[in-house]
Amino acid sequence: MCGIAGLISPKTDAAALLRLVTSSWMSLFLIFVPLGLCAKIFHWGPVAIFVLNFIALVPLALVLGEVTEDLALRFGDIIGGLLNATFGNVVELILSIAALSKGLYTVVAMSLVGSILSNLLLVLGFCFLCGGSKYKQQSFNMMVNKACCSLLFIASVAIVIPTSALSFFGPQRVDDTTLRNLSHSIAILLILLYLCYLLFQLKTHSSFFSESEGDGEPALSLVAALGALAGITCIVAVCSEFLTGALEEVADKSGLGQAFLGLIVLPIAGNACEHITAVFVAVKDKMDLAIGVALGSSIQIAIFVLPVMVLVGWAINRPFLLDIEPFAALVLTLSVIHTYFVSSDGNSNWLMGVQLVATYLLIALLYLFMRDEEKPSQSMLVPSTTMLL
Repeated sequence: MCGIAGLISPKTDAAALLRLVTSSWMSLFLIFVPLGLCAKIFHWGPVAIFVLNFIALVPLALVLGEVTEDLALRFGDIIGGLLNATFGNVVELILSIAALSKGLYTVVAMSLVGSILSNLLLVLGFCFLCGGSKYKQQSFNMMVNKACCSLLFIASVAIVIPTSALSFFGPQRVDDTTLRNLSHSIAILLILLYLCYLLFQLKTHSSFFSESEGDGEPALSLVAALGALAGITCIVAVCSEFLTGALEEVADKSGLGQAFLGLIVLPIAGNACEHITAVFVAVKDKMDLAIGVALGSSIQIAIFVLPVMVLVGWAINRPFLLDIEPFAALVLTLSVIHTYFVSSDGNSNWLMGVQLVATYLLIALLYLFMRDEEKPSQSMLVPSTTMLL
């Protein structure tokens, strides 16, 4: 565990921040941050606001990850792991809160399911495909893969139960109050399960997990790291607010629909950096790390961000329930089963990658060509996430 480098060091912090910001070619896209703000201030139209702020979130997620990693280095494995777990999906969390505050329940549900699917099928698929194009066969830890897939299956069951309860038992036995209480209880249970996963990953079985490519010393002082973390988070919140504010008009004008934007488009902004990282380490034959990035991100969304959104909706009186669109719940469950089926023996090749990517494209095509259903009546007492597309 590295020592505390000091509360603040103005002479070195500026140079360190510059190195963090310019550490990747994706940092060039930071120019879209002021452009996105200008699009909103000067009323350039909903499409420009949406596109510019969407692109801006990609490099912001990269810089946020770099600052979080730097801050985590000074606190050791346990606290550092908690920091990475907490802030690893802050972009998705802020995007979801912004959408939830506007009553975009379909967007929230589909974006979270989309984040899980993109990591589970697209990222893992490209890891297998790109790594398999260089190596005939790659191996990874079977125990980690089994633990991750079983957690994802539990999350799928937790979604399927409230989603299917109304259809099976009818509104007389499962009314809005029942669904609300069920969703809140399941959310709390999933968060407790996530804490158990962190204990398993960071303490009792930490040797099986590869969190990073190596150790190092923090480049930023404590104050600079915390200030940068707070500042970037605020900028992400502003961009997310502008993006979700324009989303409905973009969905109407483009004809793509809120479900497609939520399931396919929005997850790209929050997951792009993790996608690239996972594929790069897979090409280097570091499959345990690649699996950890892809499946670990899916788990964080499924049993942390999703239940947190249920509790946030409860707190702000925007009831976000776990009775999501039934087909999305079905697709999620089948995707988890398929992923475990192709990776259960701890070996991968390029053909397995093609299968996972093809599965993701099949899902994307359906939501691309399917139109949204008309919006529900404003007289509904409890807004529900069960909106047929």
